[in-house]
Amino acid sequence: MIQTLRRLGIGLIVLTFVSAITSADTVSEVLRPQPQVAGQVRVVALGDSVTSGHNCDCAAFPQMYGDLLHDRSGAPVVVNNLGVAGIDSNGLLELLDQRNSPAEQATAAAGVVLLTIGANDFGDHHDDVTSGQCTGDCVSDEFEQLNVNLDRILDRIHVLRANLPTTILMTGYWNVFKDGDVAKRQYTASGRVASDQLTVRTNGAIAAVARANDATYVDIYTPFEDSTDITGLLASDGDHPNAAGHALIARTLLAATPNPLPASQRQGG
Repeated sequence: MIQTLRRLGIGLIVLTFVSAITSADTVSEVLRPQPQVAGQVRVVALGDSVTSGHNCDCAAFPQMYGDLLHDRSGAPVVVNNLGVAGIDSNGLLELLDQRNSPAEQATAAAGVVLLTIGANDFGDHHDDVTSGQCTGDCVSDEFEQLNVNLDRILDRIHVLRANLPTTILMTGYWNVFKDGDVAKRQYTASGRVASDQLTVRTNGAIAAVARANDATYVDIYTPFEDSTDITGLLASDGDHPNAAGHALIARTLLAATPNPLPASQRQGG
């Protein structure tokens, strides 16, 4: 009886071990970077709901960008869109710091990194800002943390890339909150001004961090705000791009992409 139980116990241990190995193999297959194809360009898109294509029944800008890059270069382009709706800079930093996570693996394999992050860092003060009751002081702590996180995110990307030739395109925002007709209906006049001021300030911080960390800042504020009808670039919620907005972001990113892509260590921003 004891020997039977012992054999049963050993069998269970072996079964558990085999199951664990099988499970680990399955996970590692998902996370393991795909073999590089000669001439292939791998693109990873990191960011929030703008990147993920939230509330747009369309291809999001990362895929549009990949198609445009392929058309321009003729090289095969693989796009990995890891945008997460609602994520802030703290959340993105955590994803990049998770060992063997999809974000870590995809970033390590990507020669082009698209980065859009920061708007959700101010979400807790949405009502204060858009009602016009908030001065810059009400978001000072969040703004300071955003600067720290952006610097860490870019440093982490460079570490994951091991200083291989990398094009990092870091976008700003047309608005960190809503815009167009929806904003006119929902926000006070002073709230719209405050939202715009916060956006400009945020974009300035993103641009400065990009310059200091071998990345390229891509201005999408100007093409959106200078359009004849910004509402025509936004989804019905006034908060996310529609297909036309995503197409505009993709074209703007392509215009900022070196041609050809860099072949030297560490890109200059």
